[in-house]
Amino acid sequence: MRRAPAGPGHGPGPGPEAAGAARPTTAPGSGLTPEALTTGRDGLTAETAPHTGTEATATPRPTTGPGAEHATRTRPGAGPTSQTRTTDRDRLTAEATSHTGTEATATPRPTTGPGAEHATRTRPGAGPTSQTRTTDRDRLTAETAPHTGTEATATPRPTTGPGAEHATRTRPGAGPTSQTRTTDRDRLTAEATSHTGTEFAAASPSTVAPAAPDVPEVPEVPTHCPYCALQCGTRLAPRDGGAAGVRPSPDFPVNQGGLCQKGWTAPTVLTTPDRLTTPLVRDAAGTLVPTGWDTALDLVAERLRALRDAYGPDAVGVFGGGGLTNEKAYLLGKFARVALGTSQIDYNGRFCMSSAATAGNAAFGVDRGLPFPVTDLGDADVILLAGANPADTMPPLMRHLGRAALVVIDPRRTATAERAALHLQPAPGTDLALALGLLHLAVVEGLVDTAYVAARTAGFDAARQRAMAWWPERVERVTGVPVAELREAVALLAGAGRAYVLTGRGAEQHSKGTDTAAAFVNLALALGLPGRPGSGYGCLTGQGNGQGGREHGQKADQLPGYRMITDPAAREHVAGVWGVPADSLPGPGRGAYELLDALGTPDGPKALLVFGSNPAVSAPRAGHVSERLAALDLLVVADFVPSETARTADVVLPVTQWAEEEGTMTNLEGRVLRRRRALPPPTGVRTDLEVLQGLAVRLGQPADRFPSAPRTVFEELRRASRGGRADYAGISYDRLDAGEALHWPCPAEEHPGTPRLFLDRFAHPDGRARFAAVEHRDAAESPGGRFPLYATTGRSPAHYQSGAQTRRVPELTAAAPEAYVEIHPDTARRAGLDEGALARISSARGSTLARVRLVGTLRTDTVFLPFHFPAEGRANLLTSDALDPRSGMPEFKVCAVRVEPCGTP
Repeated sequence: MRRAPAGPGHGPGPGPEAAGAARPTTAPGSGLTPEALTTGRDGLTAETAPHTGTEATATPRPTTGPGAEHATRTRPGAGPTSQTRTTDRDRLTAEATSHTGTEATATPRPTTGPGAEHATRTRPGAGPTSQTRTTDRDRLTAETAPHTGTEATATPRPTTGPGAEHATRTRPGAGPTSQTRTTDRDRLTAEATSHTGTEFAAASPSTVAPAAPDVPEVPEVPTHCPYCALQCGTRLAPRDGGAAGVRPSPDFPVNQGGLCQKGWTAPTVLTTPDRLTTPLVRDAAGTLVPTGWDTALDLVAERLRALRDAYGPDAVGVFGGGGLTNEKAYLLGKFARVALGTSQIDYNGRFCMSSAATAGNAAFGVDRGLPFPVTDLGDADVILLAGANPADTMPPLMRHLGRAALVVIDPRRTATAERAALHLQPAPGTDLALALGLLHLAVVEGLVDTAYVAARTAGFDAARQRAMAWWPERVERVTGVPVAELREAVALLAGAGRAYVLTGRGAEQHSKGTDTAAAFVNLALALGLPGRPGSGYGCLTGQGNGQGGREHGQKADQLPGYRMITDPAAREHVAGVWGVPADSLPGPGRGAYELLDALGTPDGPKALLVFGSNPAVSAPRAGHVSERLAALDLLVVADFVPSETARTADVVLPVTQWAEEEGTMTNLEGRVLRRRRALPPPTGVRTDLEVLQGLAVRLGQPADRFPSAPRTVFEELRRASRGGRADYAGISYDRLDAGEALHWPCPAEEHPGTPRLFLDRFAHPDGRARFAAVEHRDAAESPGGRFPLYATTGRSPAHYQSGAQTRRVPELTAAAPEAYVEIHPDTARRAGLDEGALARISSARGSTLARVRLVGTLRTDTVFLPFHFPAEGRANLLTSDALDPRSGMPEFKVCAVRVEPCGTP
């Protein structure tokens, strides 16, 4: 349906827009065509694959030739017989052929040796017999090079053309003999050049021009990748036409001179043809038309005042993002509570880190994703990864995991699982039962570190009693994981001198995600890992500023410094910094999904301001959320591209991006980092801080209460965080610019920061960590009847979050152009589906369309969908709005579905 023309209740205000100005042929300066300016809130579903230029239903997958994305592979132990599977992967072979114009199979694959990218391997205990399988993927081949110390400099760039992504290379020390292997360009050849210093990759990794010797060297600006929480160090240099060249910083310890394919292509988004460069306002005919900044901000302020006067301050909601800088997150929270006076603020990090954060605060007294530097993982003997697939989601992390034996818990045979010493493959939604079973085995087999438990923890007996009900055979019945593998996992962890337990979204994005994270914390505590040098528990934060974003006030229940908004002392401190009475600050508001669910309802917000998020794609039960967005009187979106949420807005405000602005980010290890401006923003674009200041002043606030200079905002943030759990008081731009590595807490300027927490005590008053007495419960819905399969969601290596950025990068879109569903060949055959067919996947909430990829290593009761795609490809049309009662986390990782050919009623 099309959005109804603006009426008296929500018109665009005085000016040409209100007069129903004719829709322009193009939006001047916006980069948008009329087709890009959807005239309906529900126009979301009409925009299938908008960035590929083709309909999702019209992209056949070739079976031979340069476009072929699938090669047959065998899967061991999948059932009574081995099944063939196709190695999609939207990635390497397809990317190689698209750039070189030659068959992917023209690159010989080594058949022997551990260095072969597609080497045969055996998997013991996988089924009746051991089977051979091939390991593909765009990933781990890339991550082995740094460990040899000599390989990167020995990789010749292919000579068949600048787009060639595969070159043979030797890997010394990989086994009895050196073997040749094929590599994908988005990593190793690119990473190799960063180590040799002989080449500088342009924004598009498929074209690399050598520097002319007579051209002066362009100054590089050190900054960080805009994507995941690794925040890999990069160096940017301006290029003609407003573009930038990028290469990894060789001395940043987190990525150690490497980048993933998204990092290599990050600057491409800055010059995307549909970049927003002028404010847009929806006119009386329902069309977004360009306008001036004053007109747009006046309109927004006028409508906000009217709604607050009519319905109270909570009639206005604010929705932030985990990718916003610390300065933006801080000022957004202040703007909501002071300029608007609303309690209705939350952010998309609730969908990412809330379960682990809740569990971490309860167990340790503080929440920091990794309470130790990433580099510590490089010395580990064993690492357990529960629901994490860093080989696909944050590939540079894998160089720190090369020494350890990996124990991977995941329903899918992921890229990371293929690297593992042991892969436990539970049914979706049963991770909590598995964790309880592991603790049970640690107790009954005498592997608990009793001295550590007695000296440094509390609550063990209650947790132990819960775990005793989960004997191994019961766990096997519930999870499907064999008893022998459970025993092996515990033995590996307990026998290691240096061991870590790490959790990710797979374990946490459940209606019992907090308890599941707590159960893995229990296991780590029982083995004496947290707070011990060389060992520990951590959570792999997802979003770029997922850590800092939740520390400084854009979360419904928190104030800056990770203070709780219900704490009277916290309210007094922050109100004093802000220069307002403490009793003027609102209390806690709704969590992210509850906020979205309440939009446009009698008791919910009538207006919503969105900064740095795309909930029309990323929220659970996305069809319902789109309806709630459409019910608003006013939707304002600050973005730099016309995301699916922006396309439905009444007002769109174009803002700067990472390479065009100053600020700070906090990565997954609590390290505060400087984001530096390398490029001028396009004419007509403003920073989010300038937008907030402009709105605050129009709402009656003094301009100096909402500064627009990032350094000034950070100085205030330092004061507001002083004494809080996340204390930034001693961190300054000057110290960061001088090259100091500063991890919070850093309470004073002479303080060196705290890279390793808990070495002496935990953050509870008594210094002890807390066990949690948790119990397994089923997911909100289980397969059966009309919906016989589990569906789980996650990320594709080529894309990030809702895909609003990465779907605008040609190389990444070519690698993964459309929504797809991974399904076991036997399951597909029963559903009447073949490789490359278009399938309809349905749940109790709706259905989505996706291209079939046969994956023989999947469980036969499970399908997997990535969540990056828009319109009818939205995986979150299926997901449930069941929420964790403690964290507010939705149950993204499991819902009941059926799969059938497209066109089935």
